[in-house]
Amino acid sequence: MRQIVLDTETTGLEHREGHRIIEIGCIEISNRRIIDKRYHQYLQPDRKIDTEAATVHGITNQFLQDKPHFADIVNEFMDFIRGAELIIHNADFDVGFINHELNLLNQNWKLLDDYCRITDTLALARKRHPGQKNNLDALCKRYNIDNSKRKLHGALLDTEILAEVYLVMTGGQVSLLAQNNNISEHSNNIIKPISEKRARLTILAPTTEELQAHKQCLAAIDKASGGNCLWQRLEP
Repeated sequence: MRQIVLDTETTGLEHREGHRIIEIGCIEISNRRIIDKRYHQYLQPDRKIDTEAATVHGITNQFLQDKPHFADIVNEFMDFIRGAELIIHNADFDVGFINHELNLLNQNWKLLDDYCRITDTLALARKRHPGQKNNLDALCKRYNIDNSKRKLHGALLDTEILAEVYLVMTGGQVSLLAQNNNISEHSNNIIKPISEKRARLTILAPTTEELQAHKQCLAAIDKASGGNCLWQRLEP
C-alpha cells in the first residue's frame, strides 16, 4: 500500500463553526523511503482567518485571494491520495476538516476513510511514550530530527518532518529526499580484493564502561522502538 503523509492548515480550530482548509500538503513514502512525490496546494476559504490561527501558520487572507477553491482541486487531490495509507498527526482534526470540505461540495463524496486507510501518529506516539509530550516538536527533539526551519506551521514542511518522525518511530531507516539523493544504485564502484600481504588488524576488546554504555544504548533504542530493537534480542 502507498503511504502518504498528510497535513492541513485551516482558518480556525473547528470545522463545525464554519472554518475551512487553506493549505494541504502531502508527501509520499515508498518502501520506507521519503520520495520526491508530493501534492501541495493553498486554498481560498471564502472566510477570514482567525487571528490565533494566523499566528500559528502565518498565512494571510490577502495571500489566499487568488488561490483556487477546494472544489477546483478536489479531483486532483483525491486522485493523489486514493487507495493510500494516510499518515497524519492528530488525524481526527485533519480528517474532520477534509470530510467537511467534501460534504460541502454536495457531490456525493464519501467519508475519507472510504478511500484511504488512516494512521494517526499521535496515537502511535502516545502508545510508545505515555504521559509525555507527543506534539511534533517534542517528537523531533526525542528522535533527534532537525526541525529548525519550523518557525511557523506549514502543511508541506510539517509533512516532511512528520515523515522522518514516522520512519524513526516505527523503527525504519530515514532516507534523503529523492531529489537530493543523486547516488546511483548502479554506480561503477570497483570491488577490490584485500591483499594477503596487509598487516593483521588489531582487535581491541571493549572496556567494562564501554559495555555498560552499549547496554544502556540498546535499552534506549528498545524503548523508543516499542520493544523492536533487534540488537537487544541478539544480546547473550
